Amino acid sequence: MTEAIYLAETETRSFEATVERVADDRVVLDRTAFYPTGGGQPHDTGTLEADGGTWDVVGVEKKDTIYHRLDGGDPPSAGTTVTGTIDWERRYGHMRHHTAQHLVSAVLLEEFDAETTGNQVYAERARIDCAYPKFDDGDLDHLEARVNDYVERAIPVEWYTLEREEAEERLDPERTRIELLPDSIREIRIVEIAGVDRTACAGTHVSNTADVGMFEVTGRETKGSDEERVNFRLR
Repeated sequence: MTEAIYLAETETRSFEATVERVADDRVVLDRTAFYPTGGGQPHDTGTLEADGGTWDVVGVEKKDTIYHRLDGGDPPSAGTTVTGTIDWERRYGHMRHHTAQHLVSAVLLEEFDAETTGNQVYAERARIDCAYPKFDDGDLDHLEARVNDYVERAIPVEWYTLEREEAEERLDPERTRIELLPDSIREIRIVEIAGVDRTACAGTHVSNTADVGMFEVTGRETKGSDEERVNFRLR
């Protein structure tokens, strides 16, 4: 199984690894800092380099293990040592918006009793779906102000793992929704924004809310009966 460097070291931009397996235009590495698509966060892009050759990493997906889809000719063979480099501007945008999504989810639950039902982050924008009839302009102004207050307070963001039983005992089920995870997952990765939010998440995040930047709501949409979508961006 590929060692997922991104789970512990989210600011790693370059790393060395060994190709374990080749499957058509995809390679499996023994370790990787490339984030695979999942949890509303897109995959990383970047490059792999070895022996004078360079391949663009154009897709990363996690199935039985993590696969890197390459563009640039025949992929490096099994046993090759490669250097991976992350497209940092894209990744950092994902980290900022994903952390902002956690702040939004916390405010929605606390202020509107609105549980998050879905989210999607990109490098330059994001959206969040929640269980709520309809927001008005005043609601959105209040949401924006509360999130920016948390940003300005420069609150530390941490991530760590808990045994599933401990996580189920300690965490708010309305935010974590651990019951949706397969029973086979016995260790839960937790992302905690001190005093604000604590939830299960395998995404990448900035280490302080100050790094999120200015939060701006860009609009809302009705997504069905009693469900709203809030669109936002960071400046």
